[in-house]
Amino acid sequence: MPEIKITRSIDLKTAGPFVALIALFILGAFVNDAFLSSGNLSNILARSSFIGIVAIGATFVITAGGIDLSVGSMAAFISGCMILIMNSLMDKIESLPVLILIAIFASALIGAAAGCINGLLTTKAKIEAFIVTLGTMGIYRSLITYMADGGTLSLNFTVGDVYSEVYYGTLLGVPYPVWVFLCVAIIGYVLLNKTVFGRHCFAIGSNEKVALYSAIHVDRVKTMTYILQGICVSIATIIYVPRLGSASGQTGVLWELEAIAAVIIGGTMLKGGYGRIWGTVVGALILTLIGNILNLTDMISNYLNGAVQGIIVIAAVYLQRGAWRKRAPT
Repeated sequence: MPEIKITRSIDLKTAGPFVALIALFILGAFVNDAFLSSGNLSNILARSSFIGIVAIGATFVITAGGIDLSVGSMAAFISGCMILIMNSLMDKIESLPVLILIAIFASALIGAAAGCINGLLTTKAKIEAFIVTLGTMGIYRSLITYMADGGTLSLNFTVGDVYSEVYYGTLLGVPYPVWVFLCVAIIGYVLLNKTVFGRHCFAIGSNEKVALYSAIHVDRVKTMTYILQGICVSIATIIYVPRLGSASGQTGVLWELEAIAAVIIGGTMLKGGYGRIWGTVVGALILTLIGNILNLTDMISNYLNGAVQGIIVIAAVYLQRGAWRKRAPT
């Protein structure tokens, strides 16, 4: 009887981000003893939540073959709107929790509307997503600068004292933003991997024409991905505003780079057709760890954080192209 050999291969595309995360964690422990402190680890998780939530929305957009460069500017604009709403309602609504809930609801509506605009311009007006979101990036950044009159919009201290609990509060010792991040990730995973909508995102990103011939409502699905992106930006903004209590033209700068970097590092194909929510979560953690390690060491200036992220994006896309060419038939 012939001997049957069972071989197991490791999918580096899937395991790679997790291996990199573990390697960075070990590096951080060696770089500085303070890295493993509960305060630092809690800070890493909380800070990764903002970009992670935005990146989960970006995973849907990129999986369906799109791109959104406006997320940072959108976050700044939504932050400014929330602060203006809360400040203006201070004299009209006595209950601060109710006031904050109104601002949160407004944030979700603005985010969904902003995403819908990007989606409709891309699908109905047939303008390239890169051009559309590049344009709206400038529009939102200009609007928040105008709203702040070139300066900074600050949240009323009374409201800020109550609202700050959203960022600084904890549940079972874990910051609230981390719980929100986890919930969004779970919902995103189910939506992308367990629903018809998610399968349609994969199909459209793989081949839009074939998806159209397969009776998939391509325009509707692509528009929905941008709406999801806008909602994710608004959720990130909701937990970001109580951290600083202000908004300006500099709010959310490079968020689009970090979000796209987290998605690509996590294994999602930039050309579309393949997306991984948990990979994106790991990608966001990796980016935050890199920034944290740079802050804890004098070997490389933390001002080079953006340069490091840019190099990582280029390297990740290059490696993806190499893997794609190896799989392509000759």
